[in-house]
Amino acid sequence: MIAALRGILEERGSTEVIVDVNGVGYRAFMSQQSLEALPPMGEPVKLRVRTVVREDAFELYAFTTEAEEELFLLLTSVSHVGPKLALSALSGMAPAELAHAISKGEVARLTKLNGVGKKTAERLVLELKEKVAPLAKGASPASVRAQGIARAKEQSDLVGALLNLGYKGAQAEAVAARATEKLGADAKLEELIREALRAARG
Repeated sequence: MIAALRGILEERGSTEVIVDVNGVGYRAFMSQQSLEALPPMGEPVKLRVRTVVREDAFELYAFTTEAEEELFLLLTSVSHVGPKLALSALSGMAPAELAHAISKGEVARLTKLNGVGKKTAERLVLELKEKVAPLAKGASPASVRAQGIARAKEQSDLVGALLNLGYKGAQAEAVAARATEKLGADAKLEELIREALRAARG
């Protein structure tokens, strides 16, 4: 998969660019935020790239910052949010601004973004509120990924502890999810286990 492009900016459209890399022109879709940050035509450019492969297409999506790329990945992890809609959202707000709107649950503000309806805005808030909070506070994408890995491990440990206590798979996952939602992703494992047991008894 193509992860980056370094070459000469050959063409720039309203939603895409063509970068000449040693005589080969690569077309990549970009947000308005990234398009406006590009150098003049004919100048060298280096872009971060995500490759999206479908049955009928092989498309490149390019970014000028790591923060925008990270937020693109988070947006496209939400159900019914494809790469084009993610770029549309990123075109309407800078990454930190968009992350802040999602983390604060500003559904009305999100619906002002092109292509984002109320249901989509609500899904973004529901599924990404906790995940984008560090980006909204200016944390680096690398630290956000590290925190995500740590949270996933803790959630796995919580489910494992509940399984050891006799809960069935689906029940353990449901109880763990409720405990995490109530106490927050930053809660300690011991606190989450106590809350999970309390919720199960209730």
